[in-house]
Order: sequence, then structure tokens, then C-alpha cells
Amino acid sequence: MTQTIGFIGSGMIGGSLARLALAAGLNVVMSNSRGPETLADLIAELGDQARAATTEEAAKAGDIVVATVPLGVYHRLPTAVLAGKTVIDTMNYYPDRDGRIAELDGGDITSSELLQRHLVDSRVVKTLHNMDWLRLYSRARPAGAPDRSALPVAGDNPAAKAEVIGLMDVLGYDAVDIGTLADSWRCEPGTPVYVQPYQGRRPASITRQDWHQPEWQRWFRETEGEPVPGERVKQLIDQAVRGPVGGAIG
Repeated sequence: MTQTIGFIGSGMIGGSLARLALAAGLNVVMSNSRGPETLADLIAELGDQARAATTEEAAKAGDIVVATVPLGVYHRLPTAVLAGKTVIDTMNYYPDRDGRIAELDGGDITSSELLQRHLVDSRVVKTLHNMDWLRLYSRARPAGAPDRSALPVAGDNPAAKAEVIGLMDVLGYDAVDIGTLADSWRCEPGTPVYVQPYQGRRPASITRQDWHQPEWQRWFRETEGEPVPGERVKQLIDQAVRGPVGGAIG
């Protein structure tokens, strides 16, 4: 049974997931690339069930480890200490941030397969990556709630997927198993299930290109979003068409 989640990366997604884990009574160990001393304010906010650590310490402490760093630095994740661990991959490919990765651009491999190849002795599961950080926290619901959302899950190891699906249930989400890591392109940036369905329809006056404008920022922070149940996730996954990879920050 999962009791402690280790976080490699303590940004927006990591912070949202840590808060959900703590609300569910789990322990969290947070880390980042700058060192545990830089996490003092976050740990003070999170409370007694959270502590800061080095990346290696967080990886060692976690019953499950969440890798939530920019994809461009995936190769820095510690392979030895993560051996034998289930690793949740929340990373998305944003070429403007991560730099171009030829294998991904060519469609030869998914970003999660790339991570699994690096973490050869770990069990990588792709999920918790296709909602924005605000809705990821605010849309969590108890099991059986009529407005509970579901998220896609992909992985090569059935036992690891089952373990992660159990954790997702505790955190407040249903899961839709979409297959292996090779199938995870169906929920990458630019696909129908990525982010937008959970946010709901933007006002016609706000376009994607406006994301840096105050009106867009106001809408992003104030919109409640919409529930996306499992059947709708399945429909959106089936609509995915493989094309250019990578997303745009915004």
C-alpha cells in the first residue's frame, strides 16, 4: 500500500499532486534541482507530513515516485536509486522549452518510452499529465461523486499500472487504461484529451495566442473547469490522430 510519494520536481504539477496526497493522508517527500533548502516555504505550507530532500533521497523514500521535471532533463533522473520503483511520468514535450529531440520529432518513440529506456530497471506509468495544475487540484473528487473526472493511464507493466490507478483513486480521479507506453501518444500535447476538455470552453474573445494577456490569465485562474468522465476520455482517446509532436508553453 502506498504511504509515501517521492517527488522529483516540485513545480506547479508536483505541488498540486502533493497537496492531494496530503489531503488523502499520505506522506510526501519533495525535491528539486536546487536543493532541499530552497523548498522551505513550500514545506512550511504543506505541513508536518511533508519534508524536503535531495532528488536521490526523495526517489529512495517514495513507495511511488513522481517524475515531474521538464522533459529536456529526463536523463538526469537517477537510474540506480529508481531501480525497481514505479515511476509516474507527468512530463510533456515542449520543444521551445526542452529543445528538439529528434526521436520524438520523427515519431519513432513516445516521450514515455524515452523515459522508460533511460529508467531501464523502473516501471514507468504515464498519467497525471494532461490537466493544468489548477484544475488537477480543484477537480479532484471522492470516489463515486457524479462530477468526478477520469484521466488516461499508459504503461507496459500491468502491476505498476494497477498500483498507480489505486493511487489515482485515492487522489480523486478515475482512470482509463489506454494501453502501453507506445500508445501514450494518444494523450500527449495537441491531442483531444489534453488539457482543454477539463478547462471547458474558453470565451470566444480569448484565443490561445492571448495566454500572456491579463484577460486570459484571469479566465485561467477563475474558471472552474468541467468534469470529464471515463466514457468521454475514451471517446477523446479514440479521436486522436498521430501528427506533429510537442506542445507550446502557455
